[in-house]
Amino acid sequence: MTIAKQLSEELQQQSANSKKVLERIPEAKLTWKPHEKSTQIGRLGMHIAELPNTIVRALETETFDFAASPFKPVFPNTAAEIIETFEKSLAKAVDALEKASDEQMAVVWKVTRGEQLIYEMPRSVVTRNTLNHIIHHRGQLTVYLRLLDIPVPGTFGPTADER
Repeated sequence: MTIAKQLSEELQQQSANSKKVLERIPEAKLTWKPHEKSTQIGRLGMHIAELPNTIVRALETETFDFAASPFKPVFPNTAAEIIETFEKSLAKAVDALEKASDEQMAVVWKVTRGEQLIYEMPRSVVTRNTLNHIIHHRGQLTVYLRLLDIPVPGTFGPTADER
C-alpha cells in the first residue's frame, strides 16, 4: 500500500469524525465566538471544511505563494454551506491522494510569502500536518459546542454526552 493510500484512509476515517462535529454547528449561532479574540464558530467550521484543499494544492503544485494568492477567509451563510464545502474538499483530497505515488509524496512542497520561505517539506508531511491541523481545530470546535451546551459527539470514543 502506498504512503498516499495510507494517508487517504486516515483522512477519510478522521473526516467522518470531523463531519459529526461540523454537523453540530448551530445555524443560528454562526457568528458566535467564546471570546472577542476568538474566531466565529461558523468561520472555524469553514476553516476545517476548507483544509483538505491544502492536500490537493500540495499534490498539484510545486509551491504556494501567499503574496500571489492572499488568504481571504470565507464566512458561511448557512451551516449546510460548511458541510457542502467539507464534502467537496474532502472528495478532491481523497481523489488526489488515491492517484499519488510514493515518489510524488516525497517531493518537497514550498510555501512562501513572496521571497520569504514559510516552510518546505515533503508532500507526505504536508498531508500529515494537514490532518493534524484539522484535528486541532476540530478539538477547538468541540469546546465551542460545549460552551453552547450542544451535545459533543465522540471522535476518539464516547463523550459525556454519549454515555
